[in-house]
Amino acid sequence: MNPEQRERAERERASRTLPPAPYPDPAPERVAARRAHLLSEVDRQTHSHASRLAPRPKGRWGLVWGAAAAAGAVVAVLSLGSGPSDTVGNVPPASAASVQLLERAALAAATTPQTTVRAGQYSYVKTVGHTSVLSETTAGEMEPLREDESMEQWTSVDGSEQTLQRKDGNDSLLPGTAGEGNLNAPTYDFLAALPTDPDTLLKRIRDDAERNHGAGSGSTTGPDQEAFVTIGDLLRNGVTPPETAAALYRAAALIPGVDVVPDAVDAAGRNGVAVARTHDGERTEWIFDRSTARLLGERTVLVVDNAWGEAGTVVTSVAVIDSGIVDEAGQTP
Repeated sequence: MNPEQRERAERERASRTLPPAPYPDPAPERVAARRAHLLSEVDRQTHSHASRLAPRPKGRWGLVWGAAAAAGAVVAVLSLGSGPSDTVGNVPPASAASVQLLERAALAAATTPQTTVRAGQYSYVKTVGHTSVLSETTAGEMEPLREDESMEQWTSVDGSEQTLQRKDGNDSLLPGTAGEGNLNAPTYDFLAALPTDPDTLLKRIRDDAERNHGAGSGSTTGPDQEAFVTIGDLLRNGVTPPETAAALYRAAALIPGVDVVPDAVDAAGRNGVAVARTHDGERTEWIFDRSTARLLGERTVLVVDNAWGEAGTVVTSVAVIDSGIVDEAGQTP
């Protein structure tokens, strides 16, 4: 199948996967321009960085060992965002289906009414979900277990106050304050200040990923995968300004290796269609409502058998149930 036939097949698959959108379809020239830009970047980076690409290290799963609460068991917590570094030349551009879905999500986000936010308020988010751990049995064998990660969280919009987190009905203040915020601990004000040009935004995110996860960093996560994970975290952080959210979706469409999963279920049991990226044995999925293109949640699915389970096992999953801006920590929208 030549590139033109592959492109046509991807577009036909996208039309079968996605229902007619309640928002205007992205103009064909816009989609074509984004893919052309990505292809040129792939070519440019392949030539300019080929000499300094690090060897692809082994292993995506990190183990964090500690004493377990019961029976002296040892628990290994699933560590996301670790894995072999991406090499530009061997990863295809984002598929036409994923570019189309991400553009619809961007249009949906851009039409969301802008919330008036004042200093001293809080960004609220309620999520349900789970993560996975490996627990050592009394026989010395390792078995995967699920840990509930459902919570509510209130983050100061300007980073001036501590973040309140509620789990299992218990409130706790996270140490320190967010301050101005950053890509790993964003505040509303930080998100609002991010560039809204997708190319500029992706460069900022990827530069940060390159510094911390690129060649020579010692990290086992590649910059492209880290950028994809970072964007997903920013989008489900709580309340993201509409223009910023739209730019984040369009930036994700510029990351190589992004594709569509036609059917996915979030942690709340809601069915949707997912934008995904597969990396070293696992697939990270952002799940969207089919009719509204609204982000429902995110999950990580094994695509090969390993210690965490068989292929198809959902090792982490989180669903956004509610979010909004409130006046005080502890309030709900």
